[in-house]
Amino acid sequence: MKNLRFLAATLLLMTLSSLSTAYACTNFLVGKLASADGSTMISYAADSYGMFGYLNFTPAADYPEGAMREVKDWDTGRPQGSIPQVAHTYSVVGNMNEHQVTIGETTWGGREALWDTVGIDYGSLIYIALERSKTAREAIEWFITLVNEYGYASEGESFSFGDPNEVWVMDLIGKGPGQKGANWVAVRIPDNAISAHANQARITTLPQGKVKLSKEQKRLEKKLNCVCHGDWMWDKNLIAFAREKGYFNGEDKDFSFQAAYNPFDFSGLYVCEARVWSFFRHFSSDMDKYFDYATGKTFRETNGKDAGEHMPLWIIPERKVSAQDMKECMRDEYRGTPLDITQGTDAGPWNSKLRYGSLGFTLDSVQYWYERPTATQQTAWSFVSQMRSNNRYGIFWFGVDDAACSCYTPMYSCINHVPECFAEGNGDSYTFSPTSAWWTFNMVANWAYTKYNRMYPHIRELQQAWDDKFNTQIAGVDAEAAELSDADARAFLTSYSCSQAENLVADWQRLYFYLITKFIDGQERKEKNGQFIRNSYGQSTGPNRISFPDHYLRAIAPEVIHE
Repeated sequence: MKNLRFLAATLLLMTLSSLSTAYACTNFLVGKLASADGSTMISYAADSYGMFGYLNFTPAADYPEGAMREVKDWDTGRPQGSIPQVAHTYSVVGNMNEHQVTIGETTWGGREALWDTVGIDYGSLIYIALERSKTAREAIEWFITLVNEYGYASEGESFSFGDPNEVWVMDLIGKGPGQKGANWVAVRIPDNAISAHANQARITTLPQGKVKLSKEQKRLEKKLNCVCHGDWMWDKNLIAFAREKGYFNGEDKDFSFQAAYNPFDFSGLYVCEARVWSFFRHFSSDMDKYFDYATGKTFRETNGKDAGEHMPLWIIPERKVSAQDMKECMRDEYRGTPLDITQGTDAGPWNSKLRYGSLGFTLDSVQYWYERPTATQQTAWSFVSQMRSNNRYGIFWFGVDDAACSCYTPMYSCINHVPECFAEGNGDSYTFSPTSAWWTFNMVANWAYTKYNRMYPHIRELQQAWDDKFNTQIAGVDAEAAELSDADARAFLTSYSCSQAENLVADWQRLYFYLITKFIDGQERKEKNGQFIRNSYGQSTGPNRISFPDHYLRAIAPEVIHE
């Protein structure tokens, strides 16, 4: 099982592209006919060491003619310049705007020669488009309009776009330093399908043949210098550019965006595609055949010449997908699979998921890789976006830190402000704040990692209790909001969202106090009926002194003196 972890250094090209995948994100997408309630859904985990988890909020606003919008690189804060502002912008809560448009991303790096630092970066594109778009298609149009005019200042990315009616995936990379525009392809995911991407470009071949274009498609082709083909769009010079650069030399029908602009290395499979495989396996009984591909086994055995049978960009799920399903998939630690990160010697005596350093290590000229599940300790924040065509307001289920140890709180798309516990200014990753959700959830998770299999059940119990509470409440909250005017509904849903977030954080703080008390100094305080046991004089009793489990004792026994 654990021999999946490594690849001899002679078989692995440690490119900057693979380093990009080491710290980045995961997106899952669900079409409206594949979901349990007819909503479309997108999930996203913002995974980056050192990033502070807060809930972005931008109110709607009107601007005078000639106003400019400042652009700063989302990752670093570096000023990128200014662009003309539009007359009216929409309110944005997290990565969902008031029209329920949602955008997520994952970074894959790709061809380093095509990266640039001048133009508009991927994060700024997301939030500018959310401020200006009523539909997913409008958001895509804004993306390409902006990069065509100003350039693209980031590495290769996959983006998820959604609105209450449809979801799209886009793969995009620049054209090199000083070049405007981008190499890109976007495809609408079928309504009855689910899709995913996790730091590896996933769009391969393009549809062939001629199709009749609508008036709108003709407009887009002219404006964006692109090709429209049914539910597909791509840059007009996409294949020609790849030929010019030597990334592709075959016939058009054989062109693959992924192969040309983000060719596989081992990490692109084992670290990235494996997360997609794990998402799909929850909803399909036919995923075992892709295991050797997704874990890089075939790639290793062929010395990198063949990755094996690629997983499809989307699958038709065998059952309808609920918002709760999406939350659980974001909490995925590969449990029940050969990749289970809570198992093995590197998980220590208490089955911890925490790994020190990066995603792997080099020892004696061999590169080793740890498993990289969707739920990871370096997550700053994550969400499940529920975009509802039968409701004027969407739900932005928001959580901070490791999703496996966190809880998703319903933030409605129309709220007027965000709760203090999720606010941007409530601390940062260098400044502790006792009222910050990010710091609270980090305290619980980081303490739990020390004795994970003993503490996690307590986290899971509270997590499920809050999940059940929210899932029970939402129908009643929706019904009450439906009877109100838009202004009154916004005020009501703001109050509900904020109060529930603050109550949740307070409950998690109590959980931390309980866990630190119960498991202090490696021991385990005795309990009965939910209370710590005291003697007849009210004093604490002796704790349970829990020894290492047998498998770990056997591992350390040779180094411990014995009689």
